[in-house]
Amino acid sequence: MSLPPTEGTFRERVLALVARIPPGRVMTYGQLALLAGQPGAARQAGYVMNALMDGESALPWQRVINAQGRVSTHKLGFGDLQEGLLRAEGVEFGAGGRCDLARWQWWPEEDPHAPPGRLL
Repeated sequence: MSLPPTEGTFRERVLALVARIPPGRVMTYGQLALLAGQPGAARQAGYVMNALMDGESALPWQRVINAQGRVSTHKLGFGDLQEGLLRAEGVEFGAGGRCDLARWQWWPEEDPHAPPGRLL
């Protein structure tokens, strides 16, 4: 097992993780921060993700959601787009706009923080 990445800036580490999220799976902002070596920096991970939503990035920004299993981009005007992109990948949202993280959350196989049995 490898430890969280320590090479590059926080931004570079977050972007490298986002690039690895497979279609139909999600990660949370806090999870990104943890795996990028800065536990508790969910807001900073959100700032990194916000910069990707201009449509110029090929990275799957839509696969990053909040810890409640909801998209946090409605107030930015991207919420419906993000949910639509995730639904097109097969991610399901309940009536309250929440997806089941136990089912859809992705953890890298080599991650020592992954919950037992969640290495998919």
